[in-house]
Amino acid sequence: MKHTHNPNFFERFSTRVTELTGSTLAFILALSSIIIWACTGPVFDFSENWQLVINTGTTIITFLMVFLIQKAQNKDSLAIQLKLNELVASHEFASNRLVNVEGMTEEELHVIKKYYIKLSEMTMKDESLQQSHSIDEAQQNHVLKQASEKHRTATRHNKNV
Repeated sequence: MKHTHNPNFFERFSTRVTELTGSTLAFILALSSIIIWACTGPVFDFSENWQLVINTGTTIITFLMVFLIQKAQNKDSLAIQLKLNELVASHEFASNRLVNVEGMTEEELHVIKKYYIKLSEMTMKDESLQQSHSIDEAQQNHVLKQASEKHRTATRHNKNV
């Protein structure tokens, strides 16, 4: 599906910068800059100005990168949260309370965590990993999803007729 939404300049810029700064080339360039700076120390007698160059440069870059990385991180986090919300909302047995789990207090989150820990403990007593995640189970889930989708499609079709 092609999206017609055109992100603004800052979104595109922050995403691209974070991709580039996370690359091997960026690391090599940064490391090379430090090595060159260190090698020029004797030329400048390790002066305060020589030290100020690296301190100022790294401070400015770090300051700006915090905002760029946070912008990209916020967007990625929101996208992941929406995908998870879709999974929770679409699953018949999932608790819809989890759709807005990020809006809960820390205390509420701990209560839910205890629930899942207990559920995990009960599952470990009942089944081995091979039993709880088998190829047969995957096939059965696939068949159930196909049947459910056919039913939803037929229901929508009947409502539109």
